[in-house]
Amino acid sequence: MRNIKTPFISLGLGIILNFQFSIFNLAHAQVWDTLCVERYRIDTVDVGALKAEVNALAFFQNNEFSSRVLKGYTLPGGWLQPKLTYTPMRQVHLEVGAHLMFYDGANRYPNFAYSDIAKWKGNQHTHGVHALPYLRAQADFQRLTLVLGDIYGAQNHGLILPLYNPEQNLSADPEMGFQLINDRRHNHLDMWINWQSMIYRLDSHQEAFTVGVNNTLRWNRDAGKRIQWETPVQIILQHRGGEIDTTNTGVQTVVNGSIGARMTWRPLKRKLNSLCAEANVLGSWQQHGSLWPFDTGMALHTAVSLTMLKNLNLEVGYVGAPRQFANLYGSPFFGTISIRHRAQNLTFRGMHTAYANVGYAYTFAPGYSLAAQLQLYSIHSKGLDALPFGFGIYMRIDPSFVLKRKK
Repeated sequence: MRNIKTPFISLGLGIILNFQFSIFNLAHAQVWDTLCVERYRIDTVDVGALKAEVNALAFFQNNEFSSRVLKGYTLPGGWLQPKLTYTPMRQVHLEVGAHLMFYDGANRYPNFAYSDIAKWKGNQHTHGVHALPYLRAQADFQRLTLVLGDIYGAQNHGLILPLYNPEQNLSADPEMGFQLINDRRHNHLDMWINWQSMIYRLDSHQEAFTVGVNNTLRWNRDAGKRIQWETPVQIILQHRGGEIDTTNTGVQTVVNGSIGARMTWRPLKRKLNSLCAEANVLGSWQQHGSLWPFDTGMALHTAVSLTMLKNLNLEVGYVGAPRQFANLYGSPFFGTISIRHRAQNLTFRGMHTAYANVGYAYTFAPGYSLAAQLQLYSIHSKGLDALPFGFGIYMRIDPSFVLKRKK
């Protein structure tokens, strides 16, 4: 196969721009933010209101990924969260309901943590739909938000692309545990613990949880500034095993981290809405155990993205690991470990991945959005040249109805 790393990878190497748009800053994936980001501050309009809410996402994602890194697959289906919400006072918000995930044509679902490759309890199944209880208790104190139960996870964390694959918004279980959000003028802090697997005595699987931190320093967050500078610092740690663990796997602790610089330019023009830049240095560290075939790794992430005509987002970027790098929740194309041949501990001597995303997201009304996206990758390593790609179409529906309001 001909060498495909130029000029696509050369373009990625020469660019240190990335688009970041979320509730608190611009994030790399406008499509996923439109579909999946939740507003976390309590709305005073909801005080005293008992509401019924139906949060749903329908999707069709097709990945033509055939390579030595990862096989291709398709995700046709959706998830549904019917719930009741109640805001008894300005500082307290409660939600109770269920999370239901289903794939077209599936009739049973392995009972494991859907946001990870570890298939604990994989010999058990649920039938018809993958169902979980949903419970959130939230307290607001001025700029501080505390959440227990189902936290504002996934896309809400604003993690950079190499640390979090947005496709998990389609397949992962909701994150459950504890979260602290502190949103200030010149700093945004999101700290959380996602408890993925709880164990009782004599259980045959491991305890597992993920701890995360995203702290973004905003250097010139003044109103009217068309160019803004930020420094994102992000850490993700996963720990498996506990004091009552009866498996022979042993304690496993792995860490990802990144530090970067971000620039956002808003020209306030009709055709060009925003142009943003970001460069990140990433690291991986296996503090304990043997989940990864190496203990330390390093990578560089650069990209450019712009939003045009309000709804069209274009992004190109590059992730390069000179020797080795492992990521917990990012795309396997950004690391040097083969998921397809993981049983054989196949790794690559360095990995260079250029990517391009073209996305369109249209919002009909608050809570009703339609989006489509095309993802292209150019991956290169010794003995590996491949052009995997994927595309998807998505629809978000999030209506709410007031059942009763306290007078």
